[in-house]
Amino acid sequence: MSAIPSILTEQLDIWTSAATEKKSGRGRSGGNGSSVYGIQKLRALILELAVRGQLVPQDPNDEPASELFKRIQAEKARLISEGKIKKDKPLPPISDEEKPFELPQGWVWGKLGDLCRLENGDRSKNYPNKSVLVEKGIPFVNAGHLEDGRINRYEMTYITQERYDLLRSGKFFNGDILYCLRGSLGKSAIVEGFDTGAIASSLVIIRIYPYLSHHYFVDYFDSPLSYQMIKKYDNGTAQPNLSATDLEKFLIPLPSLSEQHRIVAKVDELMALCDQLESQHNNAAEAHEKLVNHLLGTLTQSHSADDFSVNWQRIATHFESLFTTEASIDALKQTLLQLAVMGKLVPQDPNDEPASELLKRIQAEKTRLVAEGEIKKNKPLPPITDEEKPFELPQGWRWVRLGNVLIKITDGTHHSPPNIQKEAFKYISAKNIKSSGIDLSEITYVTKTVHNEIYGRCDPVLGDILYIKDGATTGIATINTLDEPFSMLSSVALLKPSVGTNNQFLLKTITSPLFYAEMRAEMTGVAITRVTLAKLNNALIPLPPLAEQYRIVTKVDELMALCDQLKSTITQARQLQKKLADVIVEQAVSS
Repeated sequence: MSAIPSILTEQLDIWTSAATEKKSGRGRSGGNGSSVYGIQKLRALILELAVRGQLVPQDPNDEPASELFKRIQAEKARLISEGKIKKDKPLPPISDEEKPFELPQGWVWGKLGDLCRLENGDRSKNYPNKSVLVEKGIPFVNAGHLEDGRINRYEMTYITQERYDLLRSGKFFNGDILYCLRGSLGKSAIVEGFDTGAIASSLVIIRIYPYLSHHYFVDYFDSPLSYQMIKKYDNGTAQPNLSATDLEKFLIPLPSLSEQHRIVAKVDELMALCDQLESQHNNAAEAHEKLVNHLLGTLTQSHSADDFSVNWQRIATHFESLFTTEASIDALKQTLLQLAVMGKLVPQDPNDEPASELLKRIQAEKTRLVAEGEIKKNKPLPPITDEEKPFELPQGWRWVRLGNVLIKITDGTHHSPPNIQKEAFKYISAKNIKSSGIDLSEITYVTKTVHNEIYGRCDPVLGDILYIKDGATTGIATINTLDEPFSMLSSVALLKPSVGTNNQFLLKTITSPLFYAEMRAEMTGVAITRVTLAKLNNALIPLPPLAEQYRIVTKVDELMALCDQLKSTITQARQLQKKLADVIVEQAVSS
C-alpha cells in the first residue's frame, strides 16, 4: 500500500518546484487556469493508485467484486426481459494478455459495456443545430460544459420542450455520466441537479447499473489507465475521436461497492490537499511576481543617482531570492532596456559630443542624400513639446522623433504577390521576423520582376532594422543580417538608421517598454496589433551621444547574456524537478 500523504509532504519541494503549465482541460484539477507540473503528476498518481487498489486497504469482510458483477448481470437481464433495454451482442471475454496489471484480492476486471449502458445523442434530422437554440428551456450540453467532473451551467445552451420531445436518444437524467467522444477525449461529468437535458453529438451518456459508484467511474475516467484505453482505441486523425462501441471495450478494475466508496472518499480528501498545495504555490508565485515588479519599478522611478543606488542595493541584496523564475528574469530584461533608454545604465562622459551636435550631422547627411536624389525630402515633423516628454534626460541627451534619426522609414508591398517554388528572391513577412534574427525556415520567393517592383520602394540592406507593425507579433524587431536583396510584405516596416546612430541602440530603444507603451497609447487592448508608419515616424525616442550609445549597447548585451545564463540555469533546474517528479510517480506505482 502506497503512503500518498507521506509522499506528498516528504517531497513537497519536488511537487511545487516543477514549472507551472496551462491545464489540458481534462482530468482532476484545482479549477485554476494553470497547473504546477509536480502537483499535476501527483493528482495522476493518486488516481492511478486508486484504480490499482493501492490507495486504501482492502477489507476482507467486503463482498467480492465477482458477486457484485453477478448482481449487475442479473439486473441487466431483468431490464431486458421487461423490455426496458435491448439485448446487446456480448462483449468478448478479457484475456490475461489484455490485463494491464494484477488486481488485489476481491477485485475483478470488467468492460465498461458490461457495467453500464451507453447512449449516443440523436444524430438524425432532429439534431438541434445552432439555429434552434434558445435562451431558456431544456439544457443542451456540449463538451465545453464539462469541467472538473461537473456540468458548468455558465453560458449553458438550451432547446425548447418541443425540440426535446422530438429527440429519439441522447436524453440524460440525474446520476448519468456524460463523456466526451471527440476533441477533448476523456472529459467526463456527473449529472447532478438537472431534472433532464440533452447532449450534443460530441458526447455520449453513460448510464451505470445499480451497485456501482458513479464517482468511482468518474475518477477512473480521469486516471492514467483510462487515457491508456483512449490511446488504444482513438480512431481520429486530424481530431481525436472515439466511438461508443470502442468505449464499451474499456477495461475497468472493479472493487466491491464498499471499497469504491472508500476510494472516492480518499481521492476527494487527497485532491483537496493538492488543491490547497497548488493554491498556496500560485498565491506565493503571484506575490513574488508583484514584489519583483515593484522593486524593479523603483529603479526606473528613481529621481536621483543616490535614490537609484539605494533602490539597486535593495534588489542586489536579495537578488538570488528575487530572480528565481523565467518570468522574473524576463521582467529584469525589460527593466534593463528601460534603464538603458533613460540614461541610467552607464555613466555619462562630459567629454562626449552632445546629441545636439549629432543631430546636426544627421540632418546634414539627409540633406546631402536628398540633393543627390538618393532619398525623397520628407515633410518636417512637428516640434517636441515639454508636455510630450515622459521624463527628464541626462545632460547631453535629446528627445527626438524617430523619423528624424532615420534615413528612411517605409514598409513592404501591400499586395501579396504569388509565391514561386524555385529560388529567386526571398520574400520576408512577419512570420520570418524573430527577436533573434530572420528565420528562413518557412521562406517563400517571388520572381525578379515582382522583386524589382517592391525593392524600388522598400530596399532593405545589411544593418537595417526590420520591425513587425501588423499582426499578433507587432513590436518584434531585428537587425537585417542578410547580405543580399530581398522583398518584404507590408506587415514589416523598414527602418534605415543614419550614420549618426548605432543600429543596435535603436533596436534596443524600439523594443524597450518605453517605446512599446508609446505604440500602445490610446489603445484599449492588452497588446498592440497594428502600428502605422506615421506613428513610427512621429514616435518620441531619447538620443544619447554616439559614444554613449556604444557604451549602452555593450553594457546591455553583457547584462542580457548574464540574464540568459541565469534563465538557462533556472530552466535546467525546472526540467530536473520534472524528471524527479516523474521518477517518484513511477516508483510509487511500481512499488
